[in-house]
Amino acid sequence: MWWLAVLAVPLAVAAAARAGLRVVEVRGHSMNPAYADGDRILVRRGRARTGRPVVFRRPDLAGPAAADVDWLVKRVVATAGQPVPQALAGVVPDAVVPPGRLLVRGDNPHSIDSRHFGYVAEADVLGVAIRRLSTGTGVPDRAVP
Repeated sequence: MWWLAVLAVPLAVAAAARAGLRVVEVRGHSMNPAYADGDRILVRRGRARTGRPVVFRRPDLAGPAAADVDWLVKRVVATAGQPVPQALAGVVPDAVVPPGRLLVRGDNPHSIDSRHFGYVAEADVLGVAIRRLSTGTGVPDRAVP
């Protein structure tokens, strides 16, 4: 029966990849208190929605970062066709978010986010966070708020 376990693990990994699921480790404190440094979250490929955390490719204008930080986790505050939130009105030139773009904010008020780098391209979104798998200490945790 050990062969069944050996076969099941690669099949489960392949099924998760096919379903667009990825595990991402949070780096930094920009999403405190929702996520802390070292938390592992499950990310699903899918449409970004206002209020949901997303993982996206780090914009060049996001300021200095560790060499190995290519992705950011932030909460969506507006999607294409929605009004630009008042807090971002001076940062982007539009009154309404244009097609193919998102605005994001970190839960931590000191986060580097759309207030600093403007729009995020929907094409740069890896996926939507759907569950925290473990805390930075490795303890299993709860669903994403």
